[in-house]
Amino acid sequence: MGTPEEISVLDRLFEPMARILTPEFARQLVVLRADSEVQDRINALAERCNEGQLTPEERAEYETYVRFVDFLAILQAKARRVLAEVRTP
Repeated sequence: MGTPEEISVLDRLFEPMARILTPEFARQLVVLRADSEVQDRINALAERCNEGQLTPEERAEYETYVRFVDFLAILQAKARRVLAEVRTP
């Protein structure tokens, strides 16, 4: 996972995007998941990382996945907020 500072920067950068999310796009965004092949690869890399067995190339690949997951989690949180505001009169 990214550092708290990185997460904070991403959160601020995505705030303008959150203001233009339509409810329909927000609904699709909150259920967005990696396909099973990608998830299996992330899981395998995570396991090898926990065991200290990643090659430099695998570490770079794994870090890319982790950064994207952070990115997506922030967008999904913003989408959930949009949907909560739509439901709240």
